[in-house]
Amino acid sequence: MKLIVLQPYINLRGGVDRVLLKIAEHYKAPIYTLEYDKSSSFEDFGKLDIRMIGKDVPFQSRLPYRASQGLKYGYNFYNIKIEEDYDVLNPHISPSEWIRHKNERVLWYCHTPPREVYDLYSTRMKGRGYGDKIIYATFARAYKLIANKVVKDLEGIATNSETTRSRIRKYYGRDARVINPGVDVKKYKNVSYEDYFFYPSRILVNKRQDYVIDAFKRFEKKDGRGKFRLVIAGTLSKDPEHQAYMNRIKKMAEGYKIQIITNIDEGRLIKLYSGAMAVLFSAINEDFGFIPLEAMASSKPIISVNEGGPRETVKDGKTGFLVGSPQEMAEKMLLLARDTKAAEHMGKEGRKEVERNYTWERFFSLFDGELERIKKGKKEDNANPRK
Repeated sequence: MKLIVLQPYINLRGGVDRVLLKIAEHYKAPIYTLEYDKSSSFEDFGKLDIRMIGKDVPFQSRLPYRASQGLKYGYNFYNIKIEEDYDVLNPHISPSEWIRHKNERVLWYCHTPPREVYDLYSTRMKGRGYGDKIIYATFARAYKLIANKVVKDLEGIATNSETTRSRIRKYYGRDARVINPGVDVKKYKNVSYEDYFFYPSRILVNKRQDYVIDAFKRFEKKDGRGKFRLVIAGTLSKDPEHQAYMNRIKKMAEGYKIQIITNIDEGRLIKLYSGAMAVLFSAINEDFGFIPLEAMASSKPIISVNEGGPRETVKDGKTGFLVGSPQEMAEKMLLLARDTKAAEHMGKEGRKEVERNYTWERFFSLFDGELERIKKGKKEDNANPRK
C-alpha cells in the first residue's frame, strides 16, 4: 500500500499525533506537513520520512495567530497537487482534507471537524476582542463554504468515535466509519497508588484544567488531611490564547498542592501515570480521548466528565466513574482516596478492557479494509448518513 499521510503541523504530543505516528510507522508512509518541531513532538517522528511542503501566504503575518495559521494551512492544502505516485492519501487534522481539491483517492481520518468553527465557536469567541471577532467570523464562514464542497467529494471518511461521527453527519451531511484508535498497552505499568491525582492533557480552554482544579479544591476541603496533591501535565503551545489560559489556571492553583508541568517527555508521562491514585479527565465533549485508555492501560481508575468519547470507553462504576460536575468529581476522588482497594480493583478491570477492545492490531485490521476499498476506486456511498 503506497500511502501518503498529511497533517498541517507536527508540534505536539497528543492523541491525534499518536494516531498519525502509528499509521506512518505501520505503512512506512511519508508525512507531508507545513510545520514540524522536533523538540515538542513525539521522538519517534524523527525516525520517519517527514516532508516539508507549502509556503507562506501574503498578508498572513498581519492576522491574529490562529487566523494566520488557518489561512496558511487552507491555502496550501487546497492548492497542492501531489506528483509522487501513491495509492491513497490519508489526511488528518483539518484542513488537510482539502488536498482532495486537486487530488483523488482520499481517506480522511477525521479526529473532529474543527471545533472552534462549529460546536465551540461561541466559547472560543468570548475571549476575543471586537476586531478579532470580525476576522474569525469571516474566516469561519469561508472555511465552511470550502469544507462543504471538499468533504462532499472525499472518497471516504473514517473517524475515532461515535461522538465524532455524529458531528460529521451534522456539519457535513456525510457518514463515517468508526475505527477506534488503539493504545500500546505494554508501555504502561502500575507501580503504586501514591497520594496524587493526575490530569495529563494539552493546556487549552477546551481541555478544561480549571474544572479539575475546582474539583481538587473541593476534594481537599472534604478530605481535610492535606496529604494529596494534583498533578497537571501537558503540552503548551505558543498560541496567545493558550498562554493566557495557562496564566489563568496558575492563578487558580496558587495556595494549593497543585503542580502544573508543561511539555514533558513520554517517559515521564508514563511514570506519572504509574504512580497516580487515579486519573482525571475534564475536556469539553472530547472527540475520543486517549487519556482514559492510557489510564486504564496503567491500571488506574479514570474519573471523567460524562461527555463525548469517554462515554463510549469508560465503564461507569467498573473501570472508573463518569461525573457531571466538579462537586461529583471531588466525591469520587474522596471515595478512591479512602479506599485504595477499590482503586486497585477498578484499575485491573480497566487494563482488561483496553487489552480486549483497544489494540492497534484491531485498528489496522479495519483501517486496511478502508484503504483497499479506496485504492480500488470505490467511493463509499455515504452522502446521506444513516440514522
